[in-house]
Amino acid sequence: MTARSLSVDTESWPLETAFTISRGTKTKADVVTVTLRQGAATGWGECVPYARYGESLESVVAQIEACRAQLEQGAERAAVQSLMPAGAARNAVDCALWDLDAKLSGRTAWQLAGLEPPAHLTTAYTLSLDTPEKMYESAKSNADRPLLKIKLGGRKDIDRLRAIRSAAPQSALIVDANESWPVEVLEQNIAAMADLGVALIEQPLPAGKDAALARIAHAVPICADESSHHRQGLAELKDRYDVVNIKLDKTGGLTEALAMAREAKNLGFRIMVGCMVGTSLAMAPAMLIGSLAEFVDLDGPLILGKERRPGIAYDRSTMHMAPRDLWG
Repeated sequence: MTARSLSVDTESWPLETAFTISRGTKTKADVVTVTLRQGAATGWGECVPYARYGESLESVVAQIEACRAQLEQGAERAAVQSLMPAGAARNAVDCALWDLDAKLSGRTAWQLAGLEPPAHLTTAYTLSLDTPEKMYESAKSNADRPLLKIKLGGRKDIDRLRAIRSAAPQSALIVDANESWPVEVLEQNIAAMADLGVALIEQPLPAGKDAALARIAHAVPICADESSHHRQGLAELKDRYDVVNIKLDKTGGLTEALAMAREAKNLGFRIMVGCMVGTSLAMAPAMLIGSLAEFVDLDGPLILGKERRPGIAYDRSTMHMAPRDLWG
């Protein structure tokens, strides 16, 4: 086999404006990129370390560096699944291997995965957590978008949704509580969301403390995010959730994400594909899952102040195919 070389780099991408969820505010996207070179071909991938899962730039880089020898000696995607645990580090490596395999074979990542590429995808656009008044203004500025995702996480959540619904009456709405709702207000909040025409509620209760979801009616479908990372444990979530949010930074790459999507469908779950705040390099492989998903949330580049070039072309909320010189 031709010698392979590995490069691991960190990058910081400023956001257009501060972005707030229930766990805090960020002003930049810190990412790790992996580049694998073999002969004249180069494959690369991007991941976003997430503190909620105990990850940092330093820990992710260290995880990848610990596998340098195996990767440079030719470890392939199947081997990487057992070589590294699920998470951001494996995601960057796995996606770089998909890209490298596509370049070496002269085929697209879609073809390698046995999928038909969509002409485009319609992504949600996320509104940062803020006061009802400021979220009203944000929703009004984006009322032409077909799907808005609303970050929630406080005692004024119903007021926020009422303001947003009045500002964007035609948009479908997803709400994301990021584990922030007390169980005492769960049924009240779900009923209010149903009255306001919300299409989906993401992770209202903390992961591991979500048993109450099995005891109540779901007037709005409930989506597992922090509660679901990979195929293991999916079956145990059937009594609590209707939808699973598949993110490559959680699954540890496209390989497991595709397997998780198949298993989720077999178990009767509906599928959402999501992302951390990253560049088009992170969104491109996730688009393969987007072709299998009912709900698409791949708007990371729309939140950035500047983007990778070349990047995915966004026509407001419409995502077009990633250029091959970006990925896949």
